[in-house]
Amino acid sequence: MTTQGTIGAALPGVGTSYDNAWRRLWKCFVELLLLIIIYIVISIPSGVGGWFPNSPASPALGFFTFLYSVFVMAPVGYGVAFASLKAARGEKPEVADMFEGFKTYWNVVAAGLLVSVIVVVGLVLLIVPGIIFACKLAFVPYLVMDRKMEATEAIRTSWNMTNGRAGIIFLMGLLAIPIFIAGAICFGVGVIISAMWVSLAFASYYQSVSAPGGAPPAPATAG
Repeated sequence: MTTQGTIGAALPGVGTSYDNAWRRLWKCFVELLLLIIIYIVISIPSGVGGWFPNSPASPALGFFTFLYSVFVMAPVGYGVAFASLKAARGEKPEVADMFEGFKTYWNVVAAGLLVSVIVVVGLVLLIVPGIIFACKLAFVPYLVMDRKMEATEAIRTSWNMTNGRAGIIFLMGLLAIPIFIAGAICFGVGVIISAMWVSLAFASYYQSVSAPGGAPPAPATAG
C-alpha cells in the first residue's frame, strides 16, 4: 500500500503516480492534446522506412529513418517528457516545451543514443538485462531536461535514483499495456489519451522520487 497525499509527499508507487497523472491530465487536457498531435505529425517521416519494404531504395529509407529518429525525434521526445513533467507538477505545459531539447541539442542526442545502445546491448543479452537497463535509465530524459545534466551524468544519476525502484517502473510499464489496449478499443482515439496518461504517470513518478525530502523507495508490489 502507498501513503496518500500530494505526489511530492506520497510514497512513490504505481497507484499514486497514475492517480496524479489522471488528475493532471484533465487539468491540462487541451495543451497536452495539442502536444501529442504535433508530436504525431512530426513523427510521420520516421515511419518512411517501412512504407516501401520491397523497394530498391529500402536501405536508404531505413538509414533516413534512423537519422530522423536520432536527430529529430529524440530532442522532440525529450521535450515532450519535459512538458509532461511540468504538467505533473501542476504547471501549464506549452507547445514551446516540446522543442526545449533543441536548446541543448547535442547533449540530448548523445543521451538518447547512449540510452538506446545500453538498452539494445541488454536486449541482446537474453532480453531481461535490456528490460532492467530500460527501467534503470527511465529518468534520463527528465534529468537532462529538468536538471540540465550532461548525458553521462544523467545516466549515472538515473541508475542511482532507481536503486530499489526499478520494480515499480517495470510495473508501471506493464500497466501501460492494458491502458493502451483499452484506448485502442475506444475507436482508436483513446490511444492518444492513453499515451498522455502514461507519459504523465512516469513524469509523476520521477517528480515524486526527486522531490526534496522525498520518500524512500516503495516496495515493488506497491500500488
